[in-house]
Amino acid sequence: MFGLKRKKSELPAPGEALPGRSDREMRVAGLHAVLGHPLKGPWPSGLETAVFGLGCFWGAERKFWQQDGVYSTAVGYTGGFTPNATYEEVCSGGTGHNEVVLVVFDPAKTSYAQLVKLFFESHDPTQGMRQGGDMGTQYRSGIYTMNAAQAAEAEAAKAAYDPALRAKGFGPITTEILPAGAFYYAEDYHQQYLDKNPGGYCGLGGTGVACQIGTGVAAG
Repeated sequence: MFGLKRKKSELPAPGEALPGRSDREMRVAGLHAVLGHPLKGPWPSGLETAVFGLGCFWGAERKFWQQDGVYSTAVGYTGGFTPNATYEEVCSGGTGHNEVVLVVFDPAKTSYAQLVKLFFESHDPTQGMRQGGDMGTQYRSGIYTMNAAQAAEAEAAKAAYDPALRAKGFGPITTEILPAGAFYYAEDYHQQYLDKNPGGYCGLGGTGVACQIGTGVAAG
């Protein structure tokens, strides 16, 4: 669509990315269709945020809104260069963005480690620029951290989970762990998509290998 088909499995350089737009933030509904809480902040005091990319964000978002202690979720784009990108632009491979889920959670009810465990167990983090049959840079595995504590937990989880996967015949984990950049909300019809479309597509599938982080049990 944008003449970038050959680059859909390769991240563009900053100078190659689509220009996007600086003055058109995506409009979304005021409230979460399932949880009934706001889709946008400011968030109530004491809540924290996390951002994960684990393939098509329709199924990924459902994984997190079903988790106890999660206050709100939203799908969007991050990790690339194009401001306020559209879904079509992201799918072209010309933005560098990943399809991600913003998770707002209560750390008194669920920990960041538990969310990272859910992240790893809900997809195959060894597949590079795809997830199952979904091919392209927007489907890569990624954790986008809000602070040094999250980064340390994410890196420790990756290091612990990698040998458990290799023991079961999987390759090395390809999950990127980066400081969170700008989060751009996806179009409203993508928000809580599988609640609005119960028979809709979900391409997520875990490896069946337990991720023992956050459980007090060593991975192996």
